[in-house]
Amino acid sequence: MIKVEFFGTPVNGFSISGHAGYADEGSDIVCAAVSSAAYMTANTVTDVLEVTPATLSVDDGDMYLKLDKVDAHKCSDVMKGFVLHMLSLEEQYKQYITVTISEV
Repeated sequence: MIKVEFFGTPVNGFSISGHAGYADEGSDIVCAAVSSAAYMTANTVTDVLEVTPATLSVDDGDMYLKLDKVDAHKCSDVMKGFVLHMLSLEEQYKQYITVTISEV
């Protein structure tokens, strides 16, 4: 199962871990959807909005992005869109993805 956690108010970061297990590696549309959206979010933050995250790490099946509080407002629309997309995927694929939002 993929676990997605968003943190902060406004959302100033996220953590993604795990694999969906929806299909074999390379054919898993749930993993592909989550990965694609996560990379688009990270690339938009870093390359379009030109914000340097406090932390950004990527490993096999895992991604962690944390923004400084001063940058959270600048990135809030992108992060809100990512939250909505992940909640939509969770609704469609409840057995394969779980989303939590922590107000830290």
